[in-house]
Amino acid sequence: MKFAKHIWFYIGLIGTALVFLLIEQWTHWEFLWHVAAIPLEILVAVFIVEKFLESREIKEKRRQLMYIKSYMFRSEMRSLFIADFAALKSPPVTMGMIRNATLEELRDMRRRAETIEYASLEAMEPVIDEYVRAERVWHQFKERAITYNFDNIFLDMIAILHFIYDVKLFKERNSRKLFILEAEKRDDLMAKTRKILTDGIKLFLDYAIELKETRPEMFDEMMVDYEMSMHLRDAS
Repeated sequence: MKFAKHIWFYIGLIGTALVFLLIEQWTHWEFLWHVAAIPLEILVAVFIVEKFLESREIKEKRRQLMYIKSYMFRSEMRSLFIADFAALKSPPVTMGMIRNATLEELRDMRRRAETIEYASLEAMEPVIDEYVRAERVWHQFKERAITYNFDNIFLDMIAILHFIYDVKLFKERNSRKLFILEAEKRDDLMAKTRKILTDGIKLFLDYAIELKETRPEMFDEMMVDYEMSMHLRDAS
């Protein structure tokens, strides 16, 4: 934190103000009150400027992250999100619905996504496979989170990577079996699997809302890409 870096500077300003106040007590020279106030005014000014710069830096990092997401979502993660939405039973949300939705309708989709139900256990397996295929993407997001000091994103990426390692370990030893059927036997593993997959739906809707609000042209471009991919997939 910047405050920790400059703590001795802040202590010095406060100490200087206290020295002048003590001298004023001994000498009763009233002008020393004004002199003592100068370090405190400097301290307040520095603190305000640092807060402003910190806020601007965070906004800039979030803006950069939005563009990074745009690239990831429209390239290496496209198959994952298509598979995830295709496996849904409830709420019945499709890419076409997202593309044509108003901002308020998108927010309603996001609220309903707090309760997600998949069509079947078997329908979840292709989504799990896509998470494993996208392993490199999660590592990239983890590195970005470290660079930008986004602790919540870093923790999310670590959870996803742990899940991927669980899946890979199981598949190495049971190549013909479905991971989801094994997860169903253990409540903790099933809960982790559902959370990872449903968080993907929520993440996509959150980003769709962000783009619809701030970059509607990017939103339209992304959804055109997704609909084209789904058309090509269905035609194959």
